[in-house]
Amino acid sequence: MKVDTLLVHSDRVNNDFYRSLRFPIYESVAFEFESSKDMENAFMGRSPSYFYSRISNPTISELERIVSSVTGAYGVVATSSGMSAISNVIMTIAGYGANIITSPFLFGNTYSLFEKTLKNFGLNVKYVDFSNVNEVEKAIDEKTVAIFFEVITNPQLAVFDIENICKIAKKYNLLTIADNTLPTFLLFSSKDWGVDIEVISSTKALSGGATSVGGLIIDYGTYDWSNNKFLKDYCDKYGRGAFIMRLKREVYRNLGACISPFTAYLNILGIETLSLRINKICDNAFNLANMLIEHPKVKNVNYPGLVSSKYYVNAKKYLKKYGPVLTIELDSKESCFRFIDNLKLIRRATNIYDNKTLVIHPSSTIFSEYTENKKLELGVSDNMIRFSIGIEDVEDLYQDIIHALEEV
Repeated sequence: MKVDTLLVHSDRVNNDFYRSLRFPIYESVAFEFESSKDMENAFMGRSPSYFYSRISNPTISELERIVSSVTGAYGVVATSSGMSAISNVIMTIAGYGANIITSPFLFGNTYSLFEKTLKNFGLNVKYVDFSNVNEVEKAIDEKTVAIFFEVITNPQLAVFDIENICKIAKKYNLLTIADNTLPTFLLFSSKDWGVDIEVISSTKALSGGATSVGGLIIDYGTYDWSNNKFLKDYCDKYGRGAFIMRLKREVYRNLGACISPFTAYLNILGIETLSLRINKICDNAFNLANMLIEHPKVKNVNYPGLVSSKYYVNAKKYLKKYGPVLTIELDSKESCFRFIDNLKLIRRATNIYDNKTLVIHPSSTIFSEYTENKKLELGVSDNMIRFSIGIEDVEDLYQDIIHALEEV
């Protein structure tokens, strides 16, 4: 089946007694067993039974099964948020003294996770210029376990040479981890380009218009886990399933990163309309970016789908469409604030892939904890405004922006 059909039908197993077309919400903490032996087999992993929803739940399993069917993944784990997906992956594949290589162009909370939270537990992070793949290779040493990057960085909107980054990783038997939140698996096929593990904030596109907070970890089964000392015991026992087994039986379970059954249900509903919404949103973003290029008060428009973008060649190579986010630059922070306050239709809020178009000033919000020099190093300036485009009529969005610019 084609992907649009898979999003609606997928390879589902309908175990509902009443054969409901909507898989039920199993909003239950515990599940009963027929016997003590059945209970033992479940806890020992000898049977696929459900016993406690922090560990597994039928509604959550249905979401994971749908995503696996659409992506062709080896295994999928749904988590409580996009940040929990990233943190669970890193804590599964790395440990004290290990390092990962990444770009400084990261979402603000991801950078904080690496530089503050996980650093205190002995993880080292090397930030290099991913625009130069030679710099990525030079940063590798005997303690490197993975290369991490965002497919489209947020909010810098960089698209790196993913194919060659993955080739370098494979040359040194390193894991590649891609945050694919902005394109999703509809616009960028991680497996086709050599990515081993994909993380997505399902809060964004999959939730169906900002209905809930969730995350996804997608393992394509392409990495040889015998190359990772932190998974050696699991690799000896489970082989290809080493990552998923350590994640599910240890890290995910112990950190309590479970998604709620109701959120999983909302994600399942959102997946059915995912293609429709993403296509409309990306078309709107592309058209709006082109409309704003010539405006005299807009100093710069940044969107990967514009020929003027320094990442256009890579974006055209790797992406089917160019994502929901565009940024503009005005002449000062004060102008940005006046512009944002003048908007009537576009909402002042932080999220991406809401059905409504949203606007935010990244420097004073998402990146507010960092110094001015650090913000510039992270690719975030005081005169940058970020839009997450929605499904409205693009002409209405354009008129709202034009009217707001008149008073700047």
